[in-house]
Amino acid sequence: MVGLQWGDEAKGKLVDLLADHHDVVVRYQGGANAGHTIVANGVTYKLSLVPTGVIRPEVTCVVGNGVVIDPEALWREIDTLSRQNIALDGRLWISDRAHLILPWHLEEERLTEGTAAATALEAIGTTRRGIGPCYRDKAGRAFALRMADLVDDPQRFRALLARIVPHKNRLLQTFLDDFTPFDAEEIAHRYLQHAERLRPFLTDTVEWLHQARQQGRRLLFEGAQGAMLDVDHGSYPYVTGSNAACGLASGSGVPAQTVRRWIGVVKAYSTRVGGGPFPTELTNELGQRIREVGREYGTVTGRPRRCGWFDAVMVRRAARIVGVNELAVMLLDVLSGLPSVNVAVAYEDDSGRRLTAPPANPDRLAACRPIYQTLPGWTEDLTGVRSWSDLPQAARDYVEFLAEAIEVPVTFVSVGPDRLQTIYKDDKDQTR
Repeated sequence: MVGLQWGDEAKGKLVDLLADHHDVVVRYQGGANAGHTIVANGVTYKLSLVPTGVIRPEVTCVVGNGVVIDPEALWREIDTLSRQNIALDGRLWISDRAHLILPWHLEEERLTEGTAAATALEAIGTTRRGIGPCYRDKAGRAFALRMADLVDDPQRFRALLARIVPHKNRLLQTFLDDFTPFDAEEIAHRYLQHAERLRPFLTDTVEWLHQARQQGRRLLFEGAQGAMLDVDHGSYPYVTGSNAACGLASGSGVPAQTVRRWIGVVKAYSTRVGGGPFPTELTNELGQRIREVGREYGTVTGRPRRCGWFDAVMVRRAARIVGVNELAVMLLDVLSGLPSVNVAVAYEDDSGRRLTAPPANPDRLAACRPIYQTLPGWTEDLTGVRSWSDLPQAARDYVEFLAEAIEVPVTFVSVGPDRLQTIYKDDKDQTR
């Protein structure tokens, strides 16, 4: 299950729905910058690190090696779920190879996001959860620590911190006037407390997942963020630090070719949080209307999301990269009441050329003008519709147009946040 836009496509709702037909739900990239909101039986659950399947008591959840983990954030989430009567013992497994987010990662992100002199870019608009700096250290290797380093040997963990912290202090003191140096022993004490709490959940998740496959257990892989935030294939540099489009194999240890269904999740319109080019953005009253009707405010940060028309140029590119063979169109109900709806089918660059793929240069992309196909809107409230045939003809035509533009068939249509507000385009499907 992979989002094909800039994240926030309502993947969590669909993962929760499909969890009924799976035994294991796996997160394989990202960190606490992800935010999945689930509404079930009138109860709202907000998840960031723990896979969405956790609210299904029969489902086991796995946090793979490709996820970066802030132990304090993870424990808070586990504790909150426990207070909501969600039992996790024997149902949650965390990779001992997952990398640790440490206090300096948050300070480094404060530096790059908040200090103009420290970066050649305008602020990317991250969640400031330390995700990018952690992935940077992971790739750099010299200053990276993993869950195994935290739980296996306290003395070794202390020794590693004693080596790393002076380097991080010197770096941050150079650029941040208000920086208070870190104390390696204080960090060790705090993190080792979390190690004891998290130890029962840690395992070699690669071996666990392959054994689960051999036992015939059904696996559902839950992507975080969206393909257009992929560090390689997204609208770089305004992206996340992980491979949101194609990180399944590296982030879980399960070969991608073993996955049968690749479901791409899209909103019926577009949203984006933070900086970066957004060709179909609506900065007028219509954009504000979509934001309010769609409740487009971040799960993690509460920030208002930028809203715009559906961008088939971006989504088609993402669908090809990921290799999706099904589409889920979410939040179709938000567009009800509009006299017409637009879909960007191409761009025109500043020299007047027609483009059918996004350019790599962010300045060129920002200068692109969307070429729209306008379709009739519909006035009917869709939130009570439960079958494809009961949707207004204009709404069905819109969904079919998206499928044709993206070159992938639509399987699911969502008309509200509740599980029951999901339409199976093939009524016989029921998720197969």
